[in-house]
Amino acid sequence: MSYFTEFKKGIWRENPVLVLNLGLCPVLAVTTSVYNAFWMTAAALFVLVSSNIFVSIIRKLVPWHVRIPVFMSVIVTFVTVAELTLNAFQPDIYNALGIYLPILAVNCIILGRVEDFASKNGVIASGLDGLGTGIGFGLILVVLSSLREILGANTFLGYTIIEGYKPASVMIMAPGAFFILGLMFWGLNAISSERKA
Repeated sequence: MSYFTEFKKGIWRENPVLVLNLGLCPVLAVTTSVYNAFWMTAAALFVLVSSNIFVSIIRKLVPWHVRIPVFMSVIVTFVTVAELTLNAFQPDIYNALGIYLPILAVNCIILGRVEDFASKNGVIASGLDGLGTGIGFGLILVVLSSLREILGANTFLGYTIIEGYKPASVMIMAPGAFFILGLMFWGLNAISSERKA
């Protein structure tokens, strides 16, 4: 097993959003601005890497029949740490992310990586798997939020892009998120089809 392979698979080949179609609720909800997407990425990355590493450390101590409740407790602990930290140091972001921050505790991406990978592999490989998956998740969030913010609000990180341009406000709403995400699915499939040909 190559550590680099474990790291990069979550970015492209097993991207949690575009390939596995997991975690779409926060992807669609928090991508109205790049700033929100960045902080959701940071929180998810922290929870993914920390949970993977911790589960990998305790995997041989946990009886097989109680692994899911134990793994969920680990994930909830790290989500709580992320939540309390954001509430203490970035209360505006904490409020903007709303319910989607605590929902990370039951996010299929995180539980899937813990159950499928960290519970069966070593600490370094598990940490790299969490890091790659978190980066893959974050890249989709940032690209999607960038397009939505530019097209739907004519801003990027709060700065106006084109003076006098009337933005398509539908892009900030849910239909815009689905439309852009659909284009991203199409792009991934087109690139994957060309590589196979």
